[in-house]
Amino acid sequence: MPTPSSSFDAIVTGTGPGGASVARELARAGARVLMLEAGGAAPLAGTLTQMARMAAVPGKGAFLHRDLSLLVRALTTGGTSTINFATSAPPPATMFARHGIDLAPALAAWRAELPMAPLPDDLVGPMATRITAGARAHGLAWRKLDKMIRPSACRTGCWRCVYGCPFGAKWTARELVDDACAHGARLVADGHVTRVLVEDGLAVGVEARVGGRMETFRAGRVVLAAGGIGSPRILRASGLLEGPAPFFSDPVVAVMGTVDGIEGGGAEVPMAAGFYDPEAGISLADLTLPRPMYQAFAAQAGRIDRLLAHDRTLTIMVKIRDAIRGDVGPRWVDKTLAPEDRRRLAAGITTARGVLAAAGARHVFASHHFAAHPGGTVRIGEALDADLATRTPGLYVCDASVIPEPWGLPPTLTLLCLGWRLGRRLAQVSASREASSSA
Repeated sequence: MPTPSSSFDAIVTGTGPGGASVARELARAGARVLMLEAGGAAPLAGTLTQMARMAAVPGKGAFLHRDLSLLVRALTTGGTSTINFATSAPPPATMFARHGIDLAPALAAWRAELPMAPLPDDLVGPMATRITAGARAHGLAWRKLDKMIRPSACRTGCWRCVYGCPFGAKWTARELVDDACAHGARLVADGHVTRVLVEDGLAVGVEARVGGRMETFRAGRVVLAAGGIGSPRILRASGLLEGPAPFFSDPVVAVMGTVDGIEGGGAEVPMAAGFYDPEAGISLADLTLPRPMYQAFAAQAGRIDRLLAHDRTLTIMVKIRDAIRGDVGPRWVDKTLAPEDRRRLAAGITTARGVLAAAGARHVFASHHFAAHPGGTVRIGEALDADLATRTPGLYVCDASVIPEPWGLPPTLTLLCLGWRLGRRLAQVSASREASSSA
């Protein structure tokens, strides 16, 4: 039997950008907040070994679709923000306006608080610079991208963004978790939520496995923020989700080619600059990867002859906005790309090949596609209202699963805005109830 534990004003399951921002706003407002994180909380070391433990364990952080494409998520405090490329894209205002949601106030607040700007020239590596020249020669409006990086702490010739920055240069949601804890919130790491507790039709807490033991935690509000894969699983295990949970995955292909004349290549901040075509749903960016990851892509593509060419190989990321389809099961994900998705990828790869040719690249090849940002499984307008509330009173969702339409861009800033908005709304509701009860 689960062991009963303390009661809280709110429980947040997951500490990625969505969950961490909700928790911080509630904690700052004086609420008793519990954050349950399925992963650990060890300091980021910036090593391949640690990243693999967080994101490459089959069935937990890594999954293969039916068409053998790889989907990766990070189970750790801060979620996948710890291993992403720190690229910031603003929320699509029109998409959310269709559902009566205005994220402009939240966006203004985050822009005032967080590091969010293009990298200075001295932090743009030689490979990104070469790709930019090739892209502009190819006729693309290639530009620097906003990065959630503190230039003063960032280092040239570094490759640790995707492993977990150990220098404090890259912003992660761990900073919000620390802030929430400083305001009295409690963090329980290695706390895997198995289901939501519902009594008399109301969400009253969660059941979680903590340190090998089942425990129950009670609260007046429950916010699921376990990600595009985790949240639908919890809802289904709780008997609160019927039918399939289709999703978008923002498929990515890496297109690579070898060049001459690169000095000190192979170690730089990825996605320093790029190009986005919103009508086509295709984005491209430089994507210099650590040597082991590059070699894995080369081997996957059957290009054993290119395994030792890492420091001379330019890589371009091709990412598309894909159709919502497939399903998320209890221990698996299942999705194949629609024909129109494959056409988008093919078009993007053709453009990337043109950029690499303009940059003087030879031996060009492309990897198999993999998933970048799984989401859309518990969508606003279908499973949720504009306040991110489910049909079960007291239960909310705030992560990539709520995004109402196919995506195609980095979701971090959008999830921060949704979390800021939800956290403040829940805090206002709690304050109003307390005022009414004391009147």
